[in-house]
Amino acid sequence: MRILRTLYIKWLCLTGQAIDIWSKHKYPSNVLSNLYNNEFDMDGIHCQSMEGFLQSLKVKDSDVQIHICSLLGKEAKNNSTVEWKENQTLFWKGQNYKRESSDFRALILRAYSYMFTQNETFRNALLSTKGEKLYHTKGNQNPQDTILTEEEFCDALTVLRDKKLMKG
Repeated sequence: MRILRTLYIKWLCLTGQAIDIWSKHKYPSNVLSNLYNNEFDMDGIHCQSMEGFLQSLKVKDSDVQIHICSLLGKEAKNNSTVEWKENQTLFWKGQNYKRESSDFRALILRAYSYMFTQNETFRNALLSTKGEKLYHTKGNQNPQDTILTEEEFCDALTVLRDKKLMKG
């Protein structure tokens, strides 16, 4: 079933109906990847990439979070930890977030909104996907195993894009 889905998404991409977000694909796909060097500030903390921000959520220590936020995408990903999985709890600036809570989803959307507002490269890449369905076939589907599933990632970007396009 996954092979059929992947083939279908490839067809959608080839016909200009979709984007499969991946760091090794061409623009705008690569720029939309969390690994891309899209800098932004979140609550007074500078993030070199969305991956840095996301990986920082896995650790409770604020100083370590700041350090992970300062890392570029692949370097941040290499600083990942799995301790959060046992309790399904993530952290940001001293606050705990249950992985599948509405507060956590709001935190993620806020981070993407800051990146959209502050980073012209990311903003232009996202807006250039107008009318296209967003996918991330490399992404994990299990929310208990990843802090951002393919669906959550693509939904956040789509909501942000469509909201900004409607404001025009």
